[in-house]
Amino acid sequence: MTALTPWTSQEDQTVNTIVEISQGSQLKIEWDVKRELFMLDRVEPGIFAKPVNYGYIPGTLDEDGDPLDTLIVSPEPIPMGVLVEGRVIGVLNFEDDGEMDHKVVVVPADDRSTGDAIKNLDDLGEAWKNQVAHHFAHYKDLKKPGTTNVQGWGDTSAAEAIIQECIQRADETVS
Repeated sequence: MTALTPWTSQEDQTVNTIVEISQGSQLKIEWDVKRELFMLDRVEPGIFAKPVNYGYIPGTLDEDGDPLDTLIVSPEPIPMGVLVEGRVIGVLNFEDDGEMDHKVVVVPADDRSTGDAIKNLDDLGEAWKNQVAHHFAHYKDLKKPGTTNVQGWGDTSAAEAIIQECIQRADETVS
């Protein structure tokens, strides 16, 4: 079995990402690297259901010690465990418990429903960005208030730089 690489095509700005949590789910599911399976971490209240599909890029390691997270924009929920070839359109700069926990925003590389019209974060609109930022600013309010900090959005170039840093960090950890 061949391990997945982070980039499917760096030239086309596409990455492999695996869905952990479907849009609308209250279940906080995470990939357990040691056991090599998905695990239920916790059940969130309905008000904290994910506003967007949530996944990770294999072969990466963010500053929080976990694989680099992705927010996968699609017209409907994508089931857990599905591999998505995603085109990078930006990044949410996010701090959780004092550690950077970036969220790379991707759209399916082949989105015939929109004619691949979503090219960058601005194409999603301010309402979408505000909803997602609000979710991450408050999703821990009942258990650990004040531990999250949304630091703003970055463009495709910023996302690519973070992906490269996380690939390098993962490679250094394996060596």
